[in-house]
Amino acid sequence: MQDTFRHRGQRKRLIDRLRQTNEFDARVLTVMANLPRHVFLDSSFVDWAYRDEAFPIDCEQTISQPSTVAWQTTALQVLPRQKILEIGTGSGYQAAVLSLLGGRVFTVERHKLLYQKAKLTLKKLRLDRGIRFYLRDGARGVPEMAPFSRILVTAGAAQVPQALVDQLEVGGILVIPIGGEEEVQQLLRITKVAVGKTTEEELGSCRFVPFREGLA
Repeated sequence: MQDTFRHRGQRKRLIDRLRQTNEFDARVLTVMANLPRHVFLDSSFVDWAYRDEAFPIDCEQTISQPSTVAWQTTALQVLPRQKILEIGTGSGYQAAVLSLLGGRVFTVERHKLLYQKAKLTLKKLRLDRGIRFYLRDGARGVPEMAPFSRILVTAGAAQVPQALVDQLEVGGILVIPIGGEEEVQQLLRITKVAVGKTTEEELGSCRFVPFREGLA
């Protein structure tokens, strides 16, 4: 799918609106300004790709609205060459953003179809070289590649999975939505200040698809 002049214009207008809020890291918005979101969507949603809205993808999952991606990524405070674990590959859009910020991305998906489609999309965009994909239970993380400097969870969990905290390096940051399916979720930023000790910040209310354990 081509990135047309029309797509680029729509994307610029979206990012300009996000910039006006002064809420997001300028580096994050620069990456999003150059990343064709419409490529990650089903063809029936392409015409609306640059609205600030979430859209359904396969397996009853969603691609987050652009402002949410900018918010979570800003909260993660990504630095170049950091090892970043993403739980919930979904469409692959968020993994692409993290990779373009210079992160070494390890992304986990529990749905085989999403795992396969994200790999294909990112390969077509030539963004797959900086990203390693895993089809497995996200609650368990990727212990063989730990520790990670940053961990991002893209689904609302009832509680923070201890395995993810254990895989975070001292000084590392975990960003995760917390709350049940029928509750207003809270986006948390957890910083690991020492082995066995963390601090938490509440960043605001949010709504994500529910976190599920195990393979689909």
